Amino acid sequence: MTSETVLEVRDLHTHFFLRRGVVKAVDGVSFALRRGEVLGLVGESGCGKSLTALSVMRLLPKGGARTIKGEVLLDGENILEHTPAKMREIRGRRISMVLQDPQTSLNPVFSIGDQLREAILRRKRAPYTRASRAEVTREAVAALRRVEIAAPEQRLDQYPHQMSGGMKQRVVGAIAISGEPGVLIADEPTTALDVTIQLQYLKLLKRLQAETGMAILFITHDFGVVGRMCDRVAVMYAGRIVECGPVRQIFEAPSHPYTRALIASVPTMSGPVGRLATIEGQPPSLMDLPVGCRFASRCSLAEQRCLDVYPDTVRVGEEHTADCWKVVPA
Repeated sequence: MTSETVLEVRDLHTHFFLRRGVVKAVDGVSFALRRGEVLGLVGESGCGKSLTALSVMRLLPKGGARTIKGEVLLDGENILEHTPAKMREIRGRRISMVLQDPQTSLNPVFSIGDQLREAILRRKRAPYTRASRAEVTREAVAALRRVEIAAPEQRLDQYPHQMSGGMKQRVVGAIAISGEPGVLIADEPTTALDVTIQLQYLKLLKRLQAETGMAILFITHDFGVVGRMCDRVAVMYAGRIVECGPVRQIFEAPSHPYTRALIASVPTMSGPVGRLATIEGQPPSLMDLPVGCRFASRCSLAEQRCLDVYPDTVRVGEEHTADCWKVVPA
């Protein structure tokens, strides 16, 4: 871990323990996030991206999900060892999260102002008195203005149902950054927004990141968003990261067959119009994972050793790695 690293995940395993078996949703994930950078975590639905984020935040769904192995180092300290009370102090102040659906983040029976003031008071660790109300309200207005919400003074008295999806997502962003965290996890924050609003929101996130210097773990299934937002990208498949490196290198010379297939399936604005490339087959069941490469059943380059043994992580470049038997080490 370098001195620049603000968040490091080491060999993280989070499984669902169900009556019919164990679902290995996150099965050996490792990555590092540097201060001030945007790291994209990309992969198709069900590969474990969101559960990785929830594991980092210690917000696993109740009813069987459990982190059984690994470390999550925030500024060098393993937050998996913290008590629930200690984690409540850390969330919002040092690490925060924006979920993909703002409807699940905002309480419909409290006004926007109440929810934003609560987040600010948690950061201040101060009681909510008559004297402090005016100061906290000013900070709440400033937070809404920071995420480019018009007429923020009037918005404080509104409820979530009175706002559009894009505005609600901006409010969630204002709450997330109100504690001035060093790390922000954005879990597909533009999924519920239309294309025009998506672009506006991405520009807003980049501006906030540049102003505050916070590091962002940006979770998405869209390589187009990765190209616009991220400095580095980690490609996830069936519970593991199969390739990681700088965005430019991944786009220009992807090493893992799965990464190449994902990039090939993204439509381009130039060249002849034709059918989009597809990835044949289905991902393996997370309850019955193969012993070898998890992409082998869908890979045209697979050979017997791919089926028998999971490949080692190969260093392709200075910051570029891939888990594939076919990759030639740098």
